[in-house]
Formats: sequence, structure tokens, C-alpha cells
Amino acid sequence: MVSTGMPRDAAVVLSLTLESILYGFSIFMFLGTICALTYNRCSDRPSLVVAVLLLILSTAHVVVSIIHAEDGLVKYRDTFLGGPVAFFGDVSQIPYVIKNALYVMQTLVADGMVIYRCYIVWQSTRVIILPCMLWCGVAVTGFHAIYSCSQTSKSIFVTELAQWIRAFLVLTIATNLLSSGLLAYRIWMIEHSVSTVRTGKSSLMPILRVLVDSAVLYSAVLFPALICFVFSNTGEVVVLAMAMPIMSIAFYMVIIRIAINRNRRFPTTPGPRTASEIEQGNLRQYHMSPLQFHVSQFTHNDGNLVYGTGTKDQPSIGTADSE
Repeated sequence: MVSTGMPRDAAVVLSLTLESILYGFSIFMFLGTICALTYNRCSDRPSLVVAVLLLILSTAHVVVSIIHAEDGLVKYRDTFLGGPVAFFGDVSQIPYVIKNALYVMQTLVADGMVIYRCYIVWQSTRVIILPCMLWCGVAVTGFHAIYSCSQTSKSIFVTELAQWIRAFLVLTIATNLLSSGLLAYRIWMIEHSVSTVRTGKSSLMPILRVLVDSAVLYSAVLFPALICFVFSNTGEVVVLAMAMPIMSIAFYMVIIRIAINRNRRFPTTPGPRTASEIEQGNLRQYHMSPLQFHVSQFTHNDGNLVYGTGTKDQPSIGTADSE
């Protein structure tokens, strides 16, 4: 199938430029995420591991993208039949296959983390059955598309290969929107339930807004990529390259913005602390718990609304009021 849009060599140069800019921005956000996760020596290991994995995968993708661009524009510029345009159109090139394999792995890590957050907040495996099935579909279609790329030297818009890639993108969008929607809905339910019994001004709405912003940012990249594949447009090279650091940025953004909101509500003050200040400091755990997975429990038990906070290693302290 004939592709449309800018020449593929120009698309590669543009994609590498934009990816490098966004990657540099993600580095700063990664450092901010590490500071937020290790604040007061209270680290969240799952998020910390995912943050490091996203950085490693993004870094590897940038390095391989540079190698791929150098091969096409310099190393094989005069020896590859058809020049740089034909070289970058050959999907069987090893750097190209590796780049897309890294993209699939990063997608699985990012989507898996959203599903994990959903499970932690809902505390139910039944809720995440469909997201897990979609996640498995993402893995199958993604790695099948990678295998197909390694077995053909034709364009990426060849009908059979493009179908697998479109299926991968659709499943990725569905997984992200469904998991984020379930997570946001549960937090809204919790906020609505505790609003009548809460005595302070703390709220889960900032967390809800952050999750929505993150899902919108991620989807805003995936939808153009899907449109580019539907219309066989070479813009997919640029969009998918940008998606790598944006996935990391969306993840880091959630943790950093919640940490900023927490610190604004409960600023750290030097010197001796009063009992009221200590109590407010203890409430910080409440604000970070839904996403840092120091599990906050909101349940209905025998007609009573029960709210408790605690970690996986410490018992919860709860209060109950009649509905």
C-alpha cells in the first residue's frame, strides 16, 4: 500500500528531534518522581520499580532510534537500494524491530500499572478481569506485529501487518480508558461516600483530576497514531516516537502532582511541632495512599460506612458511622 504524508526520512528526523526533547523533559520528571516517592523515607516500591523501568525503556528507545537514523542517513545512504527513504521503509531492519519491541514493552508496563492501581483501589479481582483480558490482547497483537515486521521487508502499511498494528492500538486505547475510568469512578465513589462524614477539608478530587489528565494525555497520542495507520500516513513514525516519553511523563505526572498537592495542604515547618501539626502530617498518608498503594480502605460493612487507613504491613485504624 502506498503511504501518504511527508517522506519517511524526514519523518524519522522529525520524530527523533521531538522524542529527544520530550525524553529530556521526562528525565526531569523522573527525578521529581523519585523525590516524591522517597519523601520522608516512605517509598512506594511498585511505583519506584515502574518509574525506573520506564526510564530504562525510554532511554533504550532513544539510543536505538539514533542508531537507526544514523544507519539510514549516513551508513547506508549510498549503498542501500532506494536510498534513505527505502531504508526507513524496510520494517525488517534490526533497529526498527528493536524500537517497536521496546515500544510494546513500555506499553505493557504502563497499562499494567494502571490496572494494578485499579485493583488496589477497588480491592477486587473481578473488576480487573476485563482490563486484564484487554492487556493480554495488547501483548499478543503487539508481539505478533513485531514478529511480522521481522519476517517481511515490505511497508508497514501492508494489509496484514497494518491490521495487527491497528488492533494493538485499539486494544491499548481501550485498556487505558477502561482502567482509568474504573479507577476514577472508584475514587469518585469514595469521595462521595466520605464527604458526609469527613470533618477536614481534605479531598480526593485532586487525585481524580490528575488521573483524568493522565488518561487524556496518553489517549491524545494514541488516537492520532491510530488515524495515521488507518490512512497509511507516515506521521505514525512521529507520533509513535513521541508516545514513548509521553507514556513516562503521564506516569510521572500523577505522582508529582499528588505530591505537590499534598505539600501545599500540609507544608513542612521547621522547629517543634504541635499535636495538631503532627495530626495533619499523619493525614499526608491519606492523600497519597490511593496511588502509592499504602492501602486506604473504604468499605461498607453491615450497613456502616467504614473508613480506615493503613499500610500492608500495619493495621488499619478506622471509624464507623451509620449511613
